[in-house]
Amino acid sequence: MLRVGNLTRSVDFYTKVLGMNLLRTTERPDQKYSLAFVGFGKGNADGQVEIELTYNHGVDSYEIGTAYGHIAISVADAYAACEKIKASGGNVTREAGAVMGGDTIIAFVTDPDGYKIELIQR
Repeated sequence: MLRVGNLTRSVDFYTKVLGMNLLRTTERPDQKYSLAFVGFGKGNADGQVEIELTYNHGVDSYEIGTAYGHIAISVADAYAACEKIKASGGNVTREAGAVMGGDTIIAFVTDPDGYKIELIQR
């Protein structure tokens, strides 16, 4: 679960920039929060990985903290993924290239709330 400062902005990033699908949403006005679940699948398939985006009404930013590292997503072509992300308005913070000391191709992007996402070419 990631706490986000603007649910629409975050859903747009994960769907339009990273190419995930909006799987479902939940509104809890009495509890003052809204949820959106995104993933690469098409619904509630068993074993599907999902990211839960949580918007606490009235809170527009968070400190990420020292415990969070990043989310890692496998991609077929990290170079092409970076170009697509940039063309969609996304923020590539480390261009695709070999990881230090190895030959695995990785890249990093940052979502609108500052969360780091690693792209690993497979």
